[in-house]
Amino acid sequence: MNPAPDLTLPEELLLLALDPVRGKPRCRNRFLEYGMAGAALAELELQGRIVEERGRVAVVMPLPPEDRRLARVLAMLPPPGKSRFSGAAGTRRWVRHEGRTVEGLYLDDLVEHGVLRREKRRALGIFPYVRHPAGAAGWSALVRTRFAQAEAASFPDRRSRLLASFALAVDLTDAFPGSGWRARSALRSRIRGEWAPDAVLRNVRQDKSSESSN
Repeated sequence: MNPAPDLTLPEELLLLALDPVRGKPRCRNRFLEYGMAGAALAELELQGRIVEERGRVAVVMPLPPEDRRLARVLAMLPPPGKSRFSGAAGTRRWVRHEGRTVEGLYLDDLVEHGVLRREKRRALGIFPYVRHPAGAAGWSALVRTRFAQAEAASFPDRRSRLLASFALAVDLTDAFPGSGWRARSALRSRIRGEWAPDAVLRNVRQDKSSESSN
């Protein structure tokens, strides 16, 4: 196993969500897309580059970060003083609109660096689909180990709590084998206090509500 650098929240969420053997998300991929967008926003906030104001993201440090993926995400946000998605639900709409693009950025980068493999297949010999099993770097196993350790310690810091909140928001419940329903319920209540996981959760619930009404 190659030692992993300090991973960002989107990287950790993606590696936590993908089954390392089958290469498929262990939750709905659309939900994971929302989670990836939200996790990228949370990482930018942790770096002091953006803040959330009344449901909208505001860029407070427009200089691009060294991480090229986060630099791309920052460039996708409206510049200071402007808002692409206005109103109280602006952040939630950004997450819904940009989730697939953000997920694609990280998938491409992790494949390029050998952390994931890209396997193109066809269902029934006709319908193309893509899987991303773990690569030789071994980062997927490392992320799962770190997450289990954080879970055992009741997610002691904000970064680990954010990752756990995103995992719950996208319905990645099997990532919590050591937590009972009371612990997961307490963690869900914390999502409301974190704007980025909350935006993800609201999009997930919107999809579920639309499905139930059809």
